Amino acid sequence: MTDIRRKPRHRRRRTVVAMGVPLALTAAGTFAYGTDLGLFGADAQANASAATAAPAWATAAADGFASVNALGQNGTYGGRDGRTVTVKTLADLEKYATAAEPYVIVVAATIDMNPVGKEIKVASDKTIVGSGTSGQIVGGGFFLGTGVHNVIIRNLTIRDAYQGIWNDKDHDFDAIQMDGAHHVWIDHNDLRHMADGLIDVRKDSTNITVSWNKLSDNNKTFGIGWTTNVVTDITIHHNWFRETEQRNPSTDNAAHAHLYNNFLEDAAGTTIKSSYGNYSRGRTKMVLENSYFQGMNNPVTRDSTATIVQKGNTFVGTSGRNESGGTAFDPKAFYAYTLDKTADVPALLKAGVGPRSNIGTASATTKAAATTLTVAADGSGQYRTVQAAVNAVPANNPSRVVISVKPGTYRELVKVPSNKPHVTIQGTGGSRKDTTIVYNNASGTPKPDGSGTYGTGGSATVAVEADDFQARNLTISNDFDEGAHQDIAGQAVALRTAADKVFLDGVIVSGDQDTLLVDTAAKDRLGRVYMTNSYVIGNVDFIFGRATAVIDKSVITLKKRWNGTSAGYVTAPSTAAGRKGILIANSTVNGDVSDRTFYLGRPWHAGGDATLDPQTTVRNTTLSAAIRTTPWTDMSGFSWKDDRFAEYTNKGAGAATGPTSTDRPLLTDAQAADQEVADWLGDWTPSA
Repeated sequence: MTDIRRKPRHRRRRTVVAMGVPLALTAAGTFAYGTDLGLFGADAQANASAATAAPAWATAAADGFASVNALGQNGTYGGRDGRTVTVKTLADLEKYATAAEPYVIVVAATIDMNPVGKEIKVASDKTIVGSGTSGQIVGGGFFLGTGVHNVIIRNLTIRDAYQGIWNDKDHDFDAIQMDGAHHVWIDHNDLRHMADGLIDVRKDSTNITVSWNKLSDNNKTFGIGWTTNVVTDITIHHNWFRETEQRNPSTDNAAHAHLYNNFLEDAAGTTIKSSYGNYSRGRTKMVLENSYFQGMNNPVTRDSTATIVQKGNTFVGTSGRNESGGTAFDPKAFYAYTLDKTADVPALLKAGVGPRSNIGTASATTKAAATTLTVAADGSGQYRTVQAAVNAVPANNPSRVVISVKPGTYRELVKVPSNKPHVTIQGTGGSRKDTTIVYNNASGTPKPDGSGTYGTGGSATVAVEADDFQARNLTISNDFDEGAHQDIAGQAVALRTAADKVFLDGVIVSGDQDTLLVDTAAKDRLGRVYMTNSYVIGNVDFIFGRATAVIDKSVITLKKRWNGTSAGYVTAPSTAAGRKGILIANSTVNGDVSDRTFYLGRPWHAGGDATLDPQTTVRNTTLSAAIRTTPWTDMSGFSWKDDRFAEYTNKGAGAATGPTSTDRPLLTDAQAADQEVADWLGDWTPSA
């Protein structure tokens, strides 16, 4: 077996240029929570609103490290703020790719590079996207130089610069090469048969995401590094490496390399043999998760100075080195992501990588066209109220409508009815606190028409009954004054959802009793809710309902009752049997309340329905001393022990201090493996 450690290091083909700029987001320790409610990157969502009538593929923004705000760039969204142009010639492609202004460049033909090996020098703020499967670059590729940023390369086939020499040291013909670039997203491409690398991420390039690509028929496939500086942050997920010999990838001196859900395949009976798979070298810190290795030689290797943390990977027919060691980092301290199950990866990637027929085409423009409606209380927008904008959304709208709400306080009730899917309500301020939708109905508040009281669900300030709803960068509040209105005191909901695929990103949901009602349209209907980078504030049963709901990487703030006492319950699930309930993950539960006064949850059998099977799982979460040592309790004659309540690897003063017990059940590692965020969301991947 060849000793990989003796292979020559990557060639330094040009002078090393160090960017010399510190990352805006540093180690996981900077991911903190504070009383100002403004520490998450989602406060920059105002910068990510889509242009009116722009197709979804033109306004798409990156995930992973390319989505992290750093170096003065807020995420990666390419040329969405510029014109969309279609090119079919090399001259036009080069004209627009090198221009100073932003462009979305649709490649609608096969373009031959002249001379062979030519790499177009792409300028900042560009999206280069293939029209369906017809966008092909033959005999060359793209070069992103020092300081180039905010570039998306999607849905292209880049191929055939190969010059007949397998270990070619004379032709630096790459598909995509970066020297000192940042914020680059390479997605859904077919990259193959080049003279040198398919992807080279060099010379302190950082904030890179490489996703859903097929990389094949190549020797030196994907190299990262060529510098002694430890700067590069890179995410590599859902890529299929097939018949590639080395650098799959080779990662040299990367500060943070997160690889997940990749498929590395060395098929039997072919002429190309793998030398090694994922390689962590120099001072790289690598996290390698839920990837599938089939037939690979030396599937996972590392230098003695580098680290690899492996989680959930599968190895079939592999041989040679398979290594891990050291400590790395928590990717969720930088961005949210959802893992697919490792066993599903080969089939998932074979069906899903490479150019897609519905990206970059005229039909995709028609189907995915988005509309932006503006709301401003001062009259400077199209509408003065949020509800007026919702009313303007056509019934059964086929594509996303973004309701862009300018900073201010909107005292109104908002309802998104079930026949208006694909709606986003998004604040445009610099913070989620700048835009607030608030009202003060309680369950006992009389209706104006004299037909009774609102009831719990009817008291909601914002009610969402439409699927595929999103709320971003704003506050939703119910400020009912329970102390002043004891005659009608009771539940006062801020946000009620009764729909599927509800995505709450960078929001504050604030109330008192029954703040956030996560419901479904009917008992037999699935309703999934994903909340991230957000805050939920309340005291009694303030996260409740029968939906399959995830509170991820968020802060749950406990508050005192109206009379100043400390007592309450965080969750009250009313989950139907056979469904997932409420999952709190990677979050913090705290507040200015007395120690040992709050339960994590109790079972709500709505209407006395004994067929329900309420579920709350709290995992990987910091619990303050406010949490009781026996954190679950009964409700309305139903014992919590007959339902599904558990914890896993929590920390903090309120976390379990001993082994599992009948009063405080803890999941085993095997049980926890089936209670991940991905298990809750199923086939849905929330995205902007």
